[in-house]
Amino acid sequence: MITNHIKALLVGAALVAAIPACKNGSEHTETAGEESPMPDSTYAPVETKEPNSKYKPAFEGQTRAPGVKTKTPISVTVLTSELDHPWGIVNLPDGRFLVTEKTGTMRILTADGKPQKKITGLPEVNSEGQGGLQDLNIDPQFASNRMVYWTFSEKNPGGNLAAVAKGKLSADETKIEDIKVIYRVTPAFDGTLHYGSRIVFDKEGNIFLSAGERSSTETREQAQQLNSSLGKIIHITTDGKAVSNGPFASTGNARPEIYSYGHRNPNGLAFNPATGDLWESEFGPRGGDEINIIRPGKNYGWPVITYGIEYAGGKVLTGIQQKEGMEQPIYYWDPVLSPAGITFYDSEVISEWKNNLFVGGLSSMHIARLVIKDDKVVGEERLLADEGQRFRALTVGKDGALYAVTDAGRLYKVSKK
Repeated sequence: MITNHIKALLVGAALVAAIPACKNGSEHTETAGEESPMPDSTYAPVETKEPNSKYKPAFEGQTRAPGVKTKTPISVTVLTSELDHPWGIVNLPDGRFLVTEKTGTMRILTADGKPQKKITGLPEVNSEGQGGLQDLNIDPQFASNRMVYWTFSEKNPGGNLAAVAKGKLSADETKIEDIKVIYRVTPAFDGTLHYGSRIVFDKEGNIFLSAGERSSTETREQAQQLNSSLGKIIHITTDGKAVSNGPFASTGNARPEIYSYGHRNPNGLAFNPATGDLWESEFGPRGGDEINIIRPGKNYGWPVITYGIEYAGGKVLTGIQQKEGMEQPIYYWDPVLSPAGITFYDSEVISEWKNNLFVGGLSSMHIARLVIKDDKVVGEERLLADEGQRFRALTVGKDGALYAVTDAGRLYKVSKK
């Protein structure tokens, strides 16, 4: 709800301008944190626009949490602007970064963010629409086996689909060797939207993959169907097989690799270091962008329940937000954030950020910082809101800084001053 207190609005508006932009091509900008007006006071919610719908949250704090503000003085630096539509970023053991570029190449960046090597020769991608070379991750044993895993959109006779591939980074770091596609999200569809495509490793070295429902009204119903990979969180081994004893391993006509279902376009995955739980960010339509905790076998509702409306206006299906047997989001936005990659801050360097969730915003053009307590969002802050960038993916570096890549080709570093 939008506050009626003018003072609170002014304070809340100050959050958006808290970090100045890198103007006129400047590579560096700095800001100092400011104290809250009173020790126990809270700011107004950072969102002040009218929602798209009149839907009511299922519980207090499910949307428009109180505003918060980082007190630690921080510095914002643009390390490079030379990337070509970066999509995923991962830390290498030596402090460097490995980045995917949408058109089909990977780049190795130095620890200070400068492009160093280009990796080519990957399987052909379909970069139309939301497709291309997408997320990537390195094997937990990368230091010894040099294995890299990535997702990409692939043209097939039946249409396009999201695929997962793996291969070994060559000694000269210019190519991936012994490439093998280990999993394909099927059925294929003749469209170029909602691939999902984030990948993370669990503690056992298996892969969680987010798979979108491909956007169309023809396919979105498959998010509720257990004989389809669309609209699911998938759990597979590094060979692409279903992890044993999955929640649907003994369910007739269900794909054993399905871990959860009822997802629209899940574009972010990250493990909460405080609990070990898997968290997910998911695009809604007009409104209804979500943050979820992913539990095995659970149904997250799309398209049956949603806090969003159709792009053309009107209800999605019957327009309900709650239904027995379907999970509620931990948090949602209306209007949308367009949540892309997410990461938990797991460093002690900026202590007040410890275990906070950071969410890259695309159409909203900012990074959302979410303060988490007992699996609930209790505070929200907007960072880099004046940069005019679509924040695609995030990671926390070995130095405790937050790094973010943008669709325009920038790599940002947000660090303690």
